[in-house]
Parts: sequence; C-alpha cells; structure tokens
Amino acid sequence: MSIPPALPTSPAEAPGTAADPADAQQFRAALGLFATGVCIVTARSGDGALVGLTANSFNSVSLSPPLVLWSLARRAGSMPVFSRGSHYAIHILAADQKALAQRFATRDIDRFAGLAWSEGAGGVPVLQGCAAVFECANRSQYEEGDHVIFVGEVERCSVTPQAQPLIFHGGRYYTELPL
Repeated sequence: MSIPPALPTSPAEAPGTAADPADAQQFRAALGLFATGVCIVTARSGDGALVGLTANSFNSVSLSPPLVLWSLARRAGSMPVFSRGSHYAIHILAADQKALAQRFATRDIDRFAGLAWSEGAGGVPVLQGCAAVFECANRSQYEEGDHVIFVGEVERCSVTPQAQPLIFHGGRYYTELPL
C-alpha cells in the first residue's frame, strides 16, 4: 500500500505558487513587479569626498519622530561612508531626472561632476531639482541578509510643488505608471 503525498498546508507550499527561495532570478523578477520611486542617497566621507548612489529601497517609518529607511548591499564600496557617517540626504527623483538616476547608478565615474548642489545637514551634498529631499541624521542600522537597513531621523525636508516622481518597475524607469 502506498501513501499518497501530503497535500500542501498553505498556498505558499502549493506547486507553482511561490518562488523557490534558492531561485534568486525568480525572486528578483517577483520583486520587480512592485513599482517604486527612485531616489539618490548622498553623504560626505570623513576626508570630505562626496558619495552618492541610486536606490529604490526607500520607505517611511514614523511621523513622530520623523523617520525614514533605506537599504544598501553590505558589499557596496560606499558602505564605510554611510555606516560611519553622521548624516545623509535622500533625494526623491522627479520624472525628468532619469539621466541623474542612471548617472548615480554608474560605477567608476565622478557622479557629482558639473552638478548643482548645496551643503545640507552634517555637510552632506543636497542635489538641486529633486521632487523631495530628506536630510537625515544616521540614527540606526540593522544588518539583515546581504543588506544593511539604515534608519534616518529627518532633520530637514523640502518638497518641489507639483513635481511628478520618477518610477521604477520591472527593471525600467517610467515618468508615469504603465497601464
């Protein structure tokens, strides 16, 4: 007498309904189905060098106190600057800033060359023309998986009225959500 295979006890265990956690490509594709805004995070190193990168891992945490979060791969070359620095700025990009997003995602270039910026809280570079900017004190960090989650306490916030956000979905940039 053979014993029939056990039935799945939850939808996640049903065949074809969930990505195998070991299948990184399928997991990445599934994450790409979530549309996000695009931001640039900037800081200044201890020796005064300007550092910045493109990210889409931004989220609000709390209104009181005003807290936001973002994450960075542990192996990122800029990790020492962000983990040791006292401040950073998170720039929510406007729909017309796709080239800026691509610039800050490109390796081995001077990302700040020719850009208009001003000095923000803690001396961090604040880029001009963004939809919104959060100037943050580096409040706490949490190591999870292959990333570090940064929680910033917002010291200053600015908004460009009427700005439309740049959106990232399915590995592409959009100036409005595809229908």
